[in-house]
Amino acid sequence: MHYVAIAAQPLDVNALYEKLKAPQFGGIVTFIGTVRQWTDDVETTSLDYTAYTEMAVKELTKLAVEVEAKGANVIIVHRVGHLELTDEAVFVGVAAAHRGEAFKWCEYLIDTVKKQVPIWKKEYDTDKIRWGGPNDVQR
Repeated sequence: MHYVAIAAQPLDVNALYEKLKAPQFGGIVTFIGTVRQWTDDVETTSLDYTAYTEMAVKELTKLAVEVEAKGANVIIVHRVGHLELTDEAVFVGVAAAHRGEAFKWCEYLIDTVKKQVPIWKKEYDTDKIRWGGPNDVQR
């Protein structure tokens, strides 16, 4: 059974991983996105994440149900609020019968979350504030 959430508190990645374990699954793949300091030549000091929470949970649930229909277990949790360098921003986990499926679906999920789930990032960089990343809107 899937678990999705938008979290205002730090992610307990060990507890989330434990939710994926089950006897029928031989492969568990997780992706944990953290706040990084450098993106090319842009230095980030911290981030703020915001979300349209109701819609974000609805979209995360649709993604999880889609992958679960293929025989996997899915967990997707994304942080909101202020995050410092190295803080965990997102956890995506997939448990499947075999590792190949788990890898494929985990990558699909994080890529799709970034493209279509209403979660926005405000980057505090050493030179300016950016919305979404170094190539997006600058203030």
